[in-house]
Amino acid sequence: MAIVKPFKCIRPRQDLASKIAALPYDVYNRNEALEEVKKEPLSFLKIDRAETQFDDSVDTYDERVYQRAHSTLWGMIEEGLFEQDGKKCYYIYELTMAGRAQTGIVACASIDDYENNIIKKHENTRADKEIDRINHVNICNAQTGPIFLAYRSNEAINAVIEAVRQNAPVYDFTSDDGVRHAVWKIEEDSKINAVGDAFAAINDIYIADGHHRAASAVKVGKMRREANPGYTGEEEFNFFLSVLFPNDQLMILPYNRVVKDLNGLSRVEFLSRVGELFEIENLGTKAYAPESKGCFGMFLEKEWYKLAAHKNLLSEDPVEGLDVSILQNSILAPILGIGDPRTDKRIDFIGGIRGLEELEKRAGSDMKLAFSMYPTSIDELFAVSDANLLMPPKSTWFEPKLRSGLFIHSLSE
Repeated sequence: MAIVKPFKCIRPRQDLASKIAALPYDVYNRNEALEEVKKEPLSFLKIDRAETQFDDSVDTYDERVYQRAHSTLWGMIEEGLFEQDGKKCYYIYELTMAGRAQTGIVACASIDDYENNIIKKHENTRADKEIDRINHVNICNAQTGPIFLAYRSNEAINAVIEAVRQNAPVYDFTSDDGVRHAVWKIEEDSKINAVGDAFAAINDIYIADGHHRAASAVKVGKMRREANPGYTGEEEFNFFLSVLFPNDQLMILPYNRVVKDLNGLSRVEFLSRVGELFEIENLGTKAYAPESKGCFGMFLEKEWYKLAAHKNLLSEDPVEGLDVSILQNSILAPILGIGDPRTDKRIDFIGGIRGLEELEKRAGSDMKLAFSMYPTSIDELFAVSDANLLMPPKSTWFEPKLRSGLFIHSLSE
């Protein structure tokens, strides 16, 4: 059973929500974050990326950066730019992009559920990225960016969401990227109990996005348990901020690839090697986005190709059967010599939100070759997680992105 709890949310004043809400900290590099904060001084990036308040002589991971994040956050709260609800509630967070909506429950998930694999993972994490968010959460004494979780759709939760959405939203605004953000509060005791009971009957919850934030939140909770040996398990540090979405509303975009060179092969040699494993169709200048599993688009020297994998490349294994695995195991590694895509500087990854034009642009500038992918499905993600396996890097790109700063979970309340 999953423990998914309501909490006393710290959230922006209604008239400031659209100014404060920001894309996740890891969407930007330092310069991009700085430009965003210059453009909107109230942007939550000045807390999530507090190095924007220093010149370049101060390292991104300097302790002064995390202390500034703390003072900025709690200073804004003291100024009245944020408010805290007096009662523990759930919230409904609906994001609408291009006419398509996904509606989740904002709540706190349990670090014990994470440790006991009720909350399932599909990616490894990197220690350096964890340390950054551990310091941010611990020094701020708050979780500021929600972890994106998924669960199999549940009728009882759907019924509560449908009923509460009849009320006026707490927030309703459209961000600069055209995504509409609407928030409702679930504050009636009967509905709060219904949501908690429904999640208690769910055995499996999945991290869709935010593995580093989740791992960091769990480690902060464990650190505080060690510092407080008499803890009861009900303290706020035992839980982490999350938004939980039903599987049937989620959209995963492809995570496309670009490669710097042909690994010493001529174009003819490369196509010959690929043709041993794939049916190749030359599409000329017509850009191609795959429409089914086992198919890939390839852009080389201003021409697009459709690649269809031979049947012997397909697999029922939850990891080996992923299209990202097929590409890696049949072309990227054996032909192009890219053994570890996590570290190889000859490959880069392009989120599907950027479109095929970005692949053409990159393959015509700093890269040589591009691959358009068929997106990994949420069912494939669930299958990998259920098997306690890991996906290859850059397997999923979720859109729209959750905003940081709309919901803050204090670790001391």
